[in-house]
Amino acid sequence: MYQIAYATGVAADLKRLPRHARSRILDQIAVQLKNEPARPTRNRKIVVGLIPPWDHRPPVWELRIGVYRAFYDIDELASTVVVRAIRHKPAHNRTEDIL
Repeated sequence: MYQIAYATGVAADLKRLPRHARSRILDQIAVQLKNEPARPTRNRKIVVGLIPPWDHRPPVWELRIGVYRAFYDIDELASTVVVRAIRHKPAHNRTEDIL
């Protein structure tokens, strides 16, 4: 099992979202990333070539939660997933456009 930690800026990201979206996002982060955060799935993938504007440990992962994206990285030694940012991703936008 992995511990889930949140970077400082995530609180501000969540504050900008509707309340119902916040609880759904936090629930999905807990469900999706607690056991196998490094296993690609339909909703989880490594974002290749992304250089995010926040501190991170490569590779950067993206978790799709409806129209929202949670970006995270994994510290295997500490068994910790660090959620770095949460963004709204409108249809037809690229990931780079929402950072």
